[in-house]
Amino acid sequence: MAQYFFLFVLVFASQLMAGFNAPLPLPSPSYGNHTTILSIDGGGIRGIIPATVLEYLDKALKAKDPTTSLAHYFDVISGTSTGGLMTAMLAAPNSSNANSPLFTPSEVVQFYKNYGPKIFEPRAWYDLDKCPKFNGEFLHDITRQILKETRLNKTLTNVVIPTFDERKTKPVIFSNYKLKTETYLNAKLSDICIGTSAAPTYLPPHQFQNDGVQFDLVDGAMSANNPALVAVSEVIQHNEHKEILLLSLGTGTIKAEEKLSGIFDGLCQLEWLVSSTNVFSEALYSTNMIHYYLATVFPGVLPADNYLRIEEYNLDPSMEEMDNADKKNMDNLVKVGKNLLLQKALRMNVNTFVPVELDQTNAEALDRLSEKLYAERQLRLKRKSMEKGGSRIIESVKVPSGRMHAT
Repeated sequence: MAQYFFLFVLVFASQLMAGFNAPLPLPSPSYGNHTTILSIDGGGIRGIIPATVLEYLDKALKAKDPTTSLAHYFDVISGTSTGGLMTAMLAAPNSSNANSPLFTPSEVVQFYKNYGPKIFEPRAWYDLDKCPKFNGEFLHDITRQILKETRLNKTLTNVVIPTFDERKTKPVIFSNYKLKTETYLNAKLSDICIGTSAAPTYLPPHQFQNDGVQFDLVDGAMSANNPALVAVSEVIQHNEHKEILLLSLGTGTIKAEEKLSGIFDGLCQLEWLVSSTNVFSEALYSTNMIHYYLATVFPGVLPADNYLRIEEYNLDPSMEEMDNADKKNMDNLVKVGKNLLLQKALRMNVNTFVPVELDQTNAEALDRLSEKLYAERQLRLKRKSMEKGGSRIIESVKVPSGRMHAT
């Protein structure tokens, strides 16, 4: 009996210690000074670029607290298309540890390298159905395999993922904030990701039902390829007013003079434009998203120092294609992400729409951001602990000198 009791004590103690080491969820912004947002653009395989940048930020934050992940610092993670898939991977809970995310940024990069060639595998020569370019079967299978039955309301932090319903010709924004009133949006993350990734001419639309509502979704880029403003609008509409801290990551863009050539190249593009004129027109000219954007204008604007946009504005045209998943191109995309860290941070001049250099590199800007994120998290944990009398939450708070104290 003594040995069984000893074994029980060991198991209990290990579980108890695991509980102490597990990171606490990020308390509500009401306990802090900022609302923190991470936004990731669409761009297919070029998602490797922002994933590589996030790998740097993740390491900077883990240097301060190894138990935490990005979902423990951002109130919202938002993404469109490939950014939407990345959002789910960074915010969905891990089945082996519900307090940890499914993927780290470095694992996201490896995911793209491992599965990109399969996702963007050309149709067989004997497949008579040449449009869309890819049948989407592998993407559907791998997305369902990694995300399983996880629904929107189970994410470690709030997520905001834009999509577009081609049958209703309206944007659909999947957001944790909306679930109290729009329960039908509590869909499986796999369905949301497949929908936001369904780029016209590349991947087929995604149809599914949830809570009695039919969805016919195509690429979230039809609503907002850069979802930063969508996320900011969600925060302002549904949160008490707090200063916003925003990190927005792009997937690379080539020089403007390179963009106009070949815009209607390819039979698939022409066929889709002809058969889906109403969808194309609605996505371009609809007032639905304009009303959405206006919700962010009247309450206030972001302080410039709280907004960091990291984008490669001079991407080599050879890397522009969102479906080029050969090894050389993916390795080059990793290099783009790493080189971005060494480049000067840029801020867009909204009068000339020409980016202007700042006095710090992107890596230095991310280091400063990591300090702000860490300080914000510690402040919230401390205030929440004080509110509860400091007895029900035990959290080690690190101070700059490296000393520890309990709050």
